[in-house]
This record gives sequence, C-alpha cells and structure tokens, in this order.
Amino acid sequence: MSEPTTPTIRLNNGVAIPQVGFGVFQVPEDATQQVVETALEAGYRHIDTAAAYYNEAGVGAALRAAGLPREEVFLTTKLRNADQGYDAALSAFETSRKALGVDVVDLYLIHWPVPAKDLYVETWHALEKLLAEGAVRAIGVSNFLPEHLRRVVAESETVPAVNQIEVHPTFQQRATQDATREAGTAVEAYSPLGQGRDLEDEAVTRIAAAHDVTPGQVVLRWHVQRGRIVIPKSVTPERIAANLDLSFTLDDDELAAIDGLDSADRIGGDPAVFAFSQAR
Repeated sequence: MSEPTTPTIRLNNGVAIPQVGFGVFQVPEDATQQVVETALEAGYRHIDTAAAYYNEAGVGAALRAAGLPREEVFLTTKLRNADQGYDAALSAFETSRKALGVDVVDLYLIHWPVPAKDLYVETWHALEKLLAEGAVRAIGVSNFLPEHLRRVVAESETVPAVNQIEVHPTFQQRATQDATREAGTAVEAYSPLGQGRDLEDEAVTRIAAAHDVTPGQVVLRWHVQRGRIVIPKSVTPERIAANLDLSFTLDDDELAAIDGLDSADRIGGDPAVFAFSQAR
C-alpha cells in the first residue's frame, strides 16, 4: 500500500508545513517512541510535541530510530508556561533541543499567553532571537486570543507563523480563527476530533457512512478543506493510519453540516485565565 499524500501549507515566512501532523499530547513517556515510530511508518512527516508533555526525548528517539533524513520530518515543540520570560525561554529552548536531539526545530510555539504573568511579549522577543539565529525555522503561538495576537504583532517585528488553538466541530472559535488569518497567521487545530466526543454526532456519522470512511476521517477532512493545519493523536495503529488517509472530498452541504455543529463546548482551558505552570 502506498503512503497517503499529505498536502502542505506555506507559512508566512515561506516555510512549508505538512497540513496533517501527529500529536503526542498525553502519550506516556515510555510509549512515545513506539507510537511516533508507528506514525512515521504510516507516512506522517509532521510531529507535534511540547516541553509540558514531558515526552520530547521519546519523540527524538523515534526520529533517530526511523532513520529518515532530518529535513523530511517537520518537528514542532512548545515552551512551558513556567519558562516564560526572555532568558528563561532561551534556556528552556536549549533543554528542549537537547531532549529532541536535533540542531534545528522547525516550529517553536509559546504554549499559552498566561496574561496574568504578562510575559508573553518578552517571551516572543526571545523566540525572535532564536529565529534570527537559525535555531528554529518558524515561530508561533498557541492558545492566543485575538487580543494577545494583536499585541504580539504590534510590539514585535515578526508576525507569528502559526496560532495553534482548540478547534473541533462543537468548538470552532470562529472569531479567533478570523483574527488569526487576518494577521497572516496560519490556524492549527488541536483536539481536532473533540477528543473523540464529536465523532458520535449524527451529521458526522451520516457523512462517514456516505463516504465509507470513519467519523474521524470525516472531521479531519473537514479541517483540511477549511484550510487548517491539524494534529490528530491516537495510539492505535489502525487509527493512526486512517487519520492520515483523507483522499476523499466533502461537498459543500457536508461541510456546512459540520460547520453547523458549533457551540461553546470548550474542552481545554480558557486562554484568558489559564495560568498553570505546566511544571512537575
């Protein structure tokens, strides 16, 4: 069986990112290497981790074990909330780079704005330094609301390449998506399947039956056709493979049916107040 072909999105600095990646949120440290190796074998070429997941070393081990040329795998990691601030961020990046075992990280994100600490602009300047030095190929943010994104753009020289936010059928954050795109920043969806609970909706299951695919494939295809980068996570080999096989197309009515599932049903924290340190 040939590997699925994954489309790419060109970020605002010209760097190409595979539109469908593989996330390792909540993958245990001792399972990460095998799970990521399985994803790479299935054809994924975009892996998303974070310092706060405490599994960067497993991701790095999988990259080495797979034996793929480094430039063939797009690698994202994120700065913990506990490490915000200019000098702290630079130090934390070196810790992540060492854990991953790479010279260059493709995309480095501020994990949360943590507005109560008011360090995210200072932290962004540290990421700009890493970008200028070539330690990273692109920099971005995660969980930034429009007001956070606007402030970073106004008080720096670099527009974030990506804003990684919670987006799934029952929580679409349209205002934040719109503000992100207006800034010239790509939208990347985490928890793209609503951590599984959006897959039982009647519209999703009906569309899946019509295309002879899984509900998860339907939702991921919806993300792709709506122009978002998406990072599904699974530890099941069959689902890992299926989530990358999105070679069918949803019609306008099917897309609209999924669009119509939007609600205020957030799964993760509220970026306006979320302030956990993410430190153990």
